[in-house]
Amino acid sequence: MSIDRETFENTSAEELEDLSVPDRVLGFLVAHTDRAFKAREIASQTGLDEGAVSTALSRLKDRDLVEHKATYWAATDDADRLAGYSGYERATALFNEQLGTEEADAWREHAPSEPHPSTEDGQ
Repeated sequence: MSIDRETFENTSAEELEDLSVPDRVLGFLVAHTDRAFKAREIASQTGLDEGAVSTALSRLKDRDLVEHKATYWAATDDADRLAGYSGYERATALFNEQLGTEEADAWREHAPSEPHPSTEDGQ
């Protein structure tokens, strides 16, 4: 997986090597929580071998960190579960350093004013 020049210059070798394949896969899925991906798409987007991605996804599923339906994979929406995974913490720190931290107020500003129909009572 390639990185930009600024990250290359400002990130230590230890930080760049710290992320395992499962960490990178989970980090990618968490960065794209609004979507689900096929293993080959994750491999293509992360620059990882498809076999390694498939193995990582299976291990992450065993830990309930990702969800699987048909041929698609997505990060769990269980924030407590993700927070308890140490690799997630390292991946989040690295992505925050590279891309900046998320701003909760910006998310709230664009949040819908009404709940999604799937969360309404009686359905």
